[in-house]
Formats: sequence, C-alpha cells, structure tokens
Amino acid sequence: MVAPNVIRVVKVTATLVLLLLVWEISCRVLGIPSYLLPSPSAIATRLHDKIDLYPRHTWVTLYETLAGFVLAIIVGVVSAAIIVMTPAVRDVIMPILLIAQLVPKVAIAPILLVWFGYGLLPKVIIAFLVAFFPIIVNMASGLTAVERELLELGRSLDASRWQIFWKFRVPAALPELFSGMKVAITLAVTGAVIGEFVGGNEGLGYLIIIANQELDTPLAFAALLILSIAGIILYALIELAERLMIPWSATVSHYREMVQMP
Repeated sequence: MVAPNVIRVVKVTATLVLLLLVWEISCRVLGIPSYLLPSPSAIATRLHDKIDLYPRHTWVTLYETLAGFVLAIIVGVVSAAIIVMTPAVRDVIMPILLIAQLVPKVAIAPILLVWFGYGLLPKVIIAFLVAFFPIIVNMASGLTAVERELLELGRSLDASRWQIFWKFRVPAALPELFSGMKVAITLAVTGAVIGEFVGGNEGLGYLIIIANQELDTPLAFAALLILSIAGIILYALIELAERLMIPWSATVSHYREMVQMP
C-alpha cells in the first residue's frame, strides 16, 4: 500500500508540472513579452546564465533571516515566560508588543537605516520585528494551556514554581512554540527582503530591485524562485526539528483526528 505522504508528494508535483506547462504554453502562444511575464524556460535560462551571482546574495538574505529568527525566538520565549509567570508585568508588556506589531515594518525600515546604516544590522532587526510576535503569542498560549490537574499534581509533590514551569508548562508549550516558529520563519524571510528593498546593497531583495530597474524580469523571477526554495527549506527544517524533539505531538494530533472522524 502506498503511503499517504508519497501520494501527497505525487499530487503536488503533478500539479506544479501542469501549472508550469500551462504557463510556458501560454507565454509562447500569446506572445507575452519577457519583460512582462517571462516563461519558465526564460527564467531557467537566466538562472543558468547568472549562476555565479546567486550564492552571495542568497547567503546574505539567509544570514539576515536566520539572525532575526533566532533573536525572535530568544526574545519571544523569554517575554512569554515573563508574561505568564508575572501577571503584573503582562498588562504593561502586551500593549507595547501589540503596538510594535501594528506599526508597518516598511515604515520603520528607513528609520533603522538612519540609525544603523546600510549594513546587515537593520535587516536583521526588521526580520526580528516581523517574526517575534507569532512566537511570543504561541509560546504564551502554550504555557497557559497546561491542564489544571497537572499543575495541582506538581504542587501536591511540593514542586517549586520553577520546577512546575520547567517540567509541566514548557513541555506543554513546545507544540505551540513550533507552530509559532513555522509562521515566524516565513515572516523573517519577508522582513529581510523588506529591509533589502528599502536600503540594501546585496541580498536577493536587492537583486530583485536591480532586475526591476533594468526590466530584467526573468532575473527577478529567478531571484524569487531561489527565495521561495530557501523559505521552503527553512520551514521543512523546523518541521523536522519538531518531529525529532517532540514526536509525541504528531502522535497526539493523529489520535485526535482519528477520534473526531465520524
């Protein structure tokens, strides 16, 4: 019997191949200019012609993304722990975090460039600002979602507040944390590219801007393709880490789906 995951991969692959064929045929039959919408073959050609150009720009964007993402995890987890363990602080921190999330990051980017220059730091900060909110919200939700019976069990065993937090709250919050991390990594990629759009001199976002200015749309699409592949790989790595660190989470989710089935 074929595994469900294999069937899913085959379906997705077949769908992508079909879309690419329709795209290629449409561009050729309708005679769409390459500067408006390049065909997949034109994008592949540009990808091959500029193969030496992409590694450096890709590395810069990945560095900005991962640095902002790691910083978001650290700040988000610590802030969530403080909010949950110190309710008095929650009323002060949450409004500030909400305001910081609501402010458009595109509007903040020029200010960061004035403060920190045109290096990597402003892009890392923007990636962090975009990515940290899902982590802190999901982590705080997970820390407070512990069953009351488990907390009472810990207290009955004379466990300290720290032991209860570490032994009961943190394990319960890990699935929520990884869910937030999956959202955050995609947002971190977006944040890094926003920073490169506003004031970058390297990176895939900068490459897209230069390609647009030169009406080299195939180059822009090639950079977008690399950016998408990088985002998918980062997302898959987080999903793999989730399966390795908390394998019981997938088992519980599968069990709940089976229970809910009619």
